[in-house]
Amino acid sequence: MGNKGYNDKRDFRKTDEPKGENGTGKHEEPVFVIQKHDASNLHYDFRIEIDGTLKSWSVPKGPSTDPSVKRMAIPTEDHPLEYADFEGVIPEDEYGGGTVMIWDKGTFENMKKNDDGESIPLKKSFEMGTVEIFLKGEKLKGGYALIEMTSGNMEGNWLLIKMDDDEADARRNPTSTEKKSVKTGRTLNEIEKEEGDE
Repeated sequence: MGNKGYNDKRDFRKTDEPKGENGTGKHEEPVFVIQKHDASNLHYDFRIEIDGTLKSWSVPKGPSTDPSVKRMAIPTEDHPLEYADFEGVIPEDEYGGGTVMIWDKGTFENMKKNDDGESIPLKKSFEMGTVEIFLKGEKLKGGYALIEMTSGNMEGNWLLIKMDDDEADARRNPTSTEKKSVKTGRTLNEIEKEEGDE
């Protein structure tokens, strides 16, 4: 793990994104962040803290609260923990150029257990290709599963699926109804206008 792939893709003289410093500590409770990212395509970056770094997936349609919906989640490079606080505009000529909003953020609990009912470490779950976490966000709550596909033309990509629990709601569509940052209350357009001209 580490942020080498992340740092190699960025020119920190041009972008305000945080520089990946290895080993900058862990949070008491692991954090997650979902960043709405208007780059070449609008998508949502789903990031969870595992072993001092943010494991990251690009979710083109964003997360769903409907357990019958499977969302494609494409793995991307690890990001530094500090990235969970990043909201702003990445210059167009930089990797991932575009506007980034903190769409949701919070802590989470690892739900994955072995046959004896003991927790399986997150890193091991990730390596096994099945992560089950309980999100405690402002927009999203409850259990979510990330499952790696191991065959077919989608091999290597993951699926993000809402678990069927009290927080599941097939009628709710948070990506289309909840369009503001949980950090600043701004829309993507407001972030772009306020920070894009600096």
